[in-house]
Amino acid sequence: MEKLLKLSSIYDILKKAEHGERLSFENGVRLFKSNDILHIGHIANIIREKKNGNKAYYIINRHINYSNICKNRCKFCAFSRDKEEAGSYEMDMEEILEKAIAAAEEGATELHIVGGLHPDLPFDFYVKMIGEIHERCPDVHIQAFTAVEVEHLSQMAKLPVRQTLKILKEAGLGSLPGGGAEVFSPRIREQLCPEKLSGEGWLRVMREAHKLGLRSNATMLYGHVETPEDRINHLIKLRELQDETGGFMSFIPLAFHPKNTELSNHSGTTAMLDLKVISISRLMLDNFDHIKAFWIMLGIKLSQVSLSFGVDDIDGTVQEEKITHAAGAETPEALSVHEIIKLIKEAGREPVERDTLYNAVKRIQQNFILQKA
Repeated sequence: MEKLLKLSSIYDILKKAEHGERLSFENGVRLFKSNDILHIGHIANIIREKKNGNKAYYIINRHINYSNICKNRCKFCAFSRDKEEAGSYEMDMEEILEKAIAAAEEGATELHIVGGLHPDLPFDFYVKMIGEIHERCPDVHIQAFTAVEVEHLSQMAKLPVRQTLKILKEAGLGSLPGGGAEVFSPRIREQLCPEKLSGEGWLRVMREAHKLGLRSNATMLYGHVETPEDRINHLIKLRELQDETGGFMSFIPLAFHPKNTELSNHSGTTAMLDLKVISISRLMLDNFDHIKAFWIMLGIKLSQVSLSFGVDDIDGTVQEEKITHAAGAETPEALSVHEIIKLIKEAGREPVERDTLYNAVKRIQQNFILQKA
């Protein structure tokens, strides 16, 4: 492999990454412009194994998308609706609690809760939702509200972002998901989501969350109208904030699904692009411990392959994901633990159930009594 690697036009960059040297903006752009995916993936896999050995993580979790009513109508989103539009919905507290309790009883260790920017729901609704879930499901980690939602809630509450987060944390919020980052480029955001929180605003909210001890994930939506330069700029901004706070747990590249969006004339991503983004992300984000393949968006088969291209986490059981499926995702809305373990083992990896914070979870026999390893 080394002899072939030396023939690659990006050999200098790959050896730099392998030796633990930080890659530059120019390095990242060159990687995206190369089609040498096997060598890029090979070095990404080496780094992945240096960080996480042969382990491949998964989690038993459930998604609760409490409402699709949103005052922002991003061109790449098939999920959001106006309040009076056909197909709009908002769950009441009873329905949300019913789903949360059912997930806890089925052994979930995480609830992933996101929705639209509802123009009317008061801040108290969100505090009550988190508080009641936490009271009824005290052993389940609540990962809720993207940075975009947090900014919206701070405006509804007429409070600074830090105070808003503090109140939510006291109610039971455990961490933030990484959604809403899209691509940080102001040019792209002006074109696709002009009303959305800016990229700098997203980073600012995450900085405040990290300062309060709330960990979070980070994402990038790719495969629409962005350039390689936009992607690398995005990754470097994430890397810089991670240098500052150390608060990010994982990076999750999100493959764009165009169906039922205003960008439906786009063809979506290819396997080559998906593997490039995953592998290059692993090389660029040297200070991130985990790269996650969100199988809902990437597809089950390619997620399995990605475990050899820099990925060490394939998310989890999920249950009832609505956002990507509104955009035409053909993956199932859930996977069983058995199915997840099977695809990890087939990839030659060691399956490790984790909680949100990447502590290993041990289960006693077949019941759902949890012990942290």
